[in-house]
Amino acid sequence: MNARKRRRLYFTLALLVGGAGAAGLVVAALQDNVLYFYSPSDVFAKHVEPGVSFRIGGLVEKHSVHKGQGTEIRFTVTDGRKQVPVEYNGVLPALFREGQGVVASGSLTSSGTFDAQQVLAKHDAKYMPPEVVDALKRSGHWKS
Repeated sequence: MNARKRRRLYFTLALLVGGAGAAGLVVAALQDNVLYFYSPSDVFAKHVEPGVSFRIGGLVEKHSVHKGQGTEIRFTVTDGRKQVPVEYNGVLPALFREGQGVVASGSLTSSGTFDAQQVLAKHDAKYMPPEVVDALKRSGHWKS
């Protein structure tokens, strides 16, 4: 192999290694910013660890909304099969109410309560994530 071919080979190998390294860094960066979506049944089935950020969606269970001091609110999210208690400290959206769809972002505490950092109220199925619709249909609580 002459010097010119050897240089071209080294250059090609360096490009491949550099490209693979860059792709790995991009995938790792995106992995840290992904928030997975779970229904209450998924939270129990997948044994979500405390402290891991994710989104939970379902319906606000009837008679489960309790207001604490200031802006503290406790409520329960259900998909008709399982329930997850949620604690939120903030102002709830105007459309938030019992029996309505909700998606919350946050993490589980060690006691199994979901500590929400953000709460979004869903008033219509066309604005509801497909995963929530599927979970409600599976449980028989879907109202079209």
